[in-house]
Amino acid sequence: MTTAVTMDDVDLSAAWTLNPSVALRPEPFGALLYHFGTRKLSFLKNLIVVDLVRSLADHPSAHAALDASGIGAADQPMYLDALRSLARSETIVPTPAP
Repeated sequence: MTTAVTMDDVDLSAAWTLNPSVALRPEPFGALLYHFGTRKLSFLKNLIVVDLVRSLADHPSAHAALDASGIGAADQPMYLDALRSLARSETIVPTPAP
């Protein structure tokens, strides 16, 4: 069971991953996201965000994934906002402790 995440609860210094209940299908425009629990269909219209979401599980934090993506410091706030939005919608979730 997942719990809703409010904007104040989104700790991007922690590890995050794509929710196991979400399917991500790459498309030429970005990606389709389907949440099997809520039956919500979403669109990612930014290929950088798609790559960032797909790489989250490979990094110890969302910030580390962002740094590894090569996104410049001036552009990072926009991508952090996108990750917060994805966390609030439970598209991405905190990585469970091992």
